[in-house]
Amino acid sequence: MAAYVIVEISVTDPEIYEEYKKLTPGAVAAYDGKFLVRGGDVTSLEGNWDPGRVVVIEFPSAERAREWWNSESYSQARAIRQRSAKTKMVIVEGV
Repeated sequence: MAAYVIVEISVTDPEIYEEYKKLTPGAVAAYDGKFLVRGGDVTSLEGNWDPGRVVVIEFPSAERAREWWNSESYSQARAIRQRSAKTKMVIVEGV
């Protein structure tokens, strides 16, 4: 069953965050993931949710998404993101 990593990001250091954006695609692809949403305009339809940046990554399974998140290939990028942004991230299983 497909799984989706959904991320809400508030970038605090845009210059350092650019490094993260360069490193992440290779790590995602190595675990069979693909970006469905990577930034772009956000329009709130209900409530007061107003995220700065939203990313959605599709993986073939939640297990594969966790493998990516815990991988050595993503660890350097994750450390850069954690230094340059405030992040909320979840894995949601799809249909």
